[in-house]
Amino acid sequence: MDTSSTIAMFLHFGLAGIVCLAVAEKFIPLFPSYVLLMLLGLTLPDGATLAMTIVATSIGSVVGAIGWYVLGRALGSQRIERLVRTYGKYVLLRFSFYEQLTDAYRGNHFWVTLIGQTLPTVRIYLALPAGVLRLEPRVFVAATAIGTVIWNMPFLSLGYALRGSNQNPVSIGFWVVALLIATEIAIILGLRVYKRAIAQQCRTPPRVIAAPNAVEEIA
Repeated sequence: MDTSSTIAMFLHFGLAGIVCLAVAEKFIPLFPSYVLLMLLGLTLPDGATLAMTIVATSIGSVVGAIGWYVLGRALGSQRIERLVRTYGKYVLLRFSFYEQLTDAYRGNHFWVTLIGQTLPTVRIYLALPAGVLRLEPRVFVAATAIGTVIWNMPFLSLGYALRGSNQNPVSIGFWVVALLIATEIAIILGLRVYKRAIAQQCRTPPRVIAAPNAVEEIA
């Protein structure tokens, strides 16, 4: 079944089908999510439907992420690691990549989750180590929801704006993703430089200026 027929099948069921399609995209990464979102945007008749589709795809993505979170939390670290080592390569989840996702949670859990939802591939599997590490569920869901809207809205809107044009939505989506990733990398590097500068200032002892003697010693 090709991509267009798959999307058409889900669209037959309206917004419920769109929610299910967004959930499926989290578990079966057959094509990039930005392609799916832009193709969905091309099918929308008006602005009201665009708004409802943004909500529907965001709900589906969050539900899918919760599914990964529950799976990681239920199975635990050792069983998840065995599964990833054995079967991860079949779903684009190498064990080294899983370890990188797990290590990312050494930072702020909220921001790691939020930013992770705006990165290709990372946004699919980041919830798995989040469940294994038993992150606070409300923080995880809130960050996932915000990051998902930030990811879904631009691509759906761009697809909607390209209706009737001769532009290639896949090509445009690729460059939008590249620009988004470049911006995020620049922000992350800037924050790291800023934190190092602050840490360096904290480690540098204050300069002590010797005050002149108020009273001269009388021989």
